[in-house]
Amino acid sequence: MSVLIKTLGFSFALTLVFTLVTYLLPQVEGEAPVEKDVDLNTLTMDDFIAMGEDLFNNKGTCTLCHKPPPIGRAPDIEGFDMVAVSIERLADERYQGDAKDAAGYILESMVAPSQYVVATWGKKGSNDTESPMPAIDKAPIELSAIEMDAIIAYLQAKDGNEVTVSLPLPEDAAVVADTGSAAPVDGGLPAPAATVDEALGKYACSSCHSMDSADTLVGPGLADVGARLSVEEIRESIVDPNAVITEGFPAAMPADFADKMTVKELDMIVKYLAEKQ
Repeated sequence: MSVLIKTLGFSFALTLVFTLVTYLLPQVEGEAPVEKDVDLNTLTMDDFIAMGEDLFNNKGTCTLCHKPPPIGRAPDIEGFDMVAVSIERLADERYQGDAKDAAGYILESMVAPSQYVVATWGKKGSNDTESPMPAIDKAPIELSAIEMDAIIAYLQAKDGNEVTVSLPLPEDAAVVADTGSAAPVDGGLPAPAATVDEALGKYACSSCHSMDSADTLVGPGLADVGARLSVEEIRESIVDPNAVITEGFPAAMPADFADKMTVKELDMIVKYLAEKQ
């Protein structure tokens, strides 16, 4: 009888713990973000730079990887004078792109990131010839030409350099809209992912983890993660990635991932990983 009582007591306590964890998880509603309409007729360069900073930190998802060491998984471009750095990279014999100036290099690094891979930051096994960074003018981020120009303006201006990109004209918005690109003047957050593939892309999971093999990128391969970790352990690895760090790997995963995810996105990713046996 005492064993039964202890077992029931343990089960009840475990249920309370899981309930508490559920309440502590981020409860972000899966509502589409409010778009910030920008009047291109009255847009000033200061507005454009501020728009670029907002895009850099939010919709562009740049800060998911570009953080100061040791937590950064890509160069800390906010900590660099990107104009000076761009000029240095253009002169590097390893540079294979077509850019002629700093603005061109920054744009190229967003749409064709493998044209120049900073030493030691390439995909594992690529000898720094392939970048783990996705092209941000493609799904799921899909920044428009105007939005990328805004980010360039921000990266130029933040260190006191001359902004060389031009302000968008009202007719530019119509051209971008006609091509089916992402909304050109939306400074809001990315819309919630509708599928697990969108969620994995939105949070650049495959930039650090191989989903279909045990290959090591920045983090361990996840092909069999469901056989190694329970559902709750997988959830914890996202919500509190520093709670348990896989031996031999740096504590590189952003601690605020779960704060940026909706509940639905988190659940989709956890379920997907749990099924990988």
